[in-house]
Amino acid sequence: MSTDLIQQIEHWGEPQVLVLGDLMLDRYVWGDAERISQEAPVILLRADRREERLGGASSVATMLRALKARVALAGVVGADADAERLRHLLNQLQVNHDAVLTDESRPTTVKERYVGRAQQKHPQQILRVDYETRQAIDAPLEQRLLAILTRQIALADIVLISDYDKGVCTSTLTQAVIRQALHGGKRILVDPIRCGSNDGNHPYMKYKGCHAMTPNRLEASLATGLPIDTLDQAWKAGETLLHMLAMEASIITLDKDGMAMVHRDGRRQHFPTRPRQVYDITGAGDMVLSVLGLALAGGSGYETAIPLANVAGGLEVEKVGIAPVSREEMIADLQASHGGAAGSVHKQVSLDVLDMQLRYERARNRKIVFTNGCFDLLHAGHVQYLNEAKAQGDVLIVGLNSDHSVRGLKGPQRPIHHEADRAEVLAGLAAVDYVVLFDDPTPLSLIERISPDVLVKGADYSKEQVVGAEWVEARGGRVHLAAMKPGLSTTSAVVKLRDQGEPPSNALKVA
Repeated sequence: MSTDLIQQIEHWGEPQVLVLGDLMLDRYVWGDAERISQEAPVILLRADRREERLGGASSVATMLRALKARVALAGVVGADADAERLRHLLNQLQVNHDAVLTDESRPTTVKERYVGRAQQKHPQQILRVDYETRQAIDAPLEQRLLAILTRQIALADIVLISDYDKGVCTSTLTQAVIRQALHGGKRILVDPIRCGSNDGNHPYMKYKGCHAMTPNRLEASLATGLPIDTLDQAWKAGETLLHMLAMEASIITLDKDGMAMVHRDGRRQHFPTRPRQVYDITGAGDMVLSVLGLALAGGSGYETAIPLANVAGGLEVEKVGIAPVSREEMIADLQASHGGAAGSVHKQVSLDVLDMQLRYERARNRKIVFTNGCFDLLHAGHVQYLNEAKAQGDVLIVGLNSDHSVRGLKGPQRPIHHEADRAEVLAGLAAVDYVVLFDDPTPLSLIERISPDVLVKGADYSKEQVVGAEWVEARGGRVHLAAMKPGLSTTSAVVKLRDQGEPPSNALKVA
């Protein structure tokens, strides 16, 4: 299953996504929570850093850009310095904000969070202060916004509505956007507001006609008046929303229990998720909406889009605040959650993906082993060596000299086989978890970046000759010298083939 999901990610392309909703600026003040104030029984935060991020619907835009989507954003800001900052951040992300309009009667919505660290533990949010108004935008502004949205809907592959109940997603505007999207054959997904059911016109009726919506457990329970403590109850609430709003699918997020979907074709499916170390649930709903939208726009069906949204939402709650998740992080997480790389192709990773993978492995107290080499003509000695290397820990990373690096070490006649072929052969071995190419003459910079627990080299070296040995040992790691199988080496194999009159290019035909 993980291989299928990885392939979906790799074939998403760069869909055009239109996001409509309430725009916010998230401000974070970080510091050490050292003691209780002498003035009052409150925590004293010694601030040392201030950070601003895009929030609300604009956080959806941020997440989509990190996932390589093209994004147009629509909403309303005030005529203030916070709006200028928000637009500046959108420019940095190359998000189209032609449909971000100014309303001089309201402030730009700002959520200011104070985050404290105590005794070197993971930072935790202490307080949040909101600057906002929930007043609905007026009719002239609605019409101006709709005029721009009409053009942008025609260009979009999918439309997402991120409603935080701050006045932008009025019933009139939302219904007009849904009608235009349906007329243009565009899917439209909604992350709804939190509201209670009532006997009159239900607040969710403004979403009627959308293809799918993604309320969380509490939102769905409040909106339907039904308890959601079991999967059957989740499906019942989902069916209620599905029929009330004439949707294609109703998707209820169930925090640690994953997601439940009810489809109008009769399907009732549960998509479980694996346990996570939850640091901050901020942004999880935005991430789910982003990945569902991108996956559906990229050609995935609900049966694959929802598991992918589960993965991304899980990665989001492992971070503090609203922080983007990349495609590479999702692939690395899928590989790790299924016992390593999903097939030889996905064992071959970039340094950025390897960095993310190592964070995952170390969080689970797995011991990292590193070795390196050219591995030009793989033979029994290599297999024995790599098996012994793997036995020194839990995860074996092989640094593979690039073709350029091999030529510098071995001369212009080497390597015999291209780096992609050598990487594929290595990745096919059970002992090898990840293969990463390096271009330098030595692997020192790679070792410093990985900082393995165990560094392995052949016993034909002394420990003093092993590149990176001092670095590893200085950080509490160790060096292991693996036994070499007598009489076997790539160089001797090449010489033997040449003596027998075989051209080197045919060497692997018998390997």
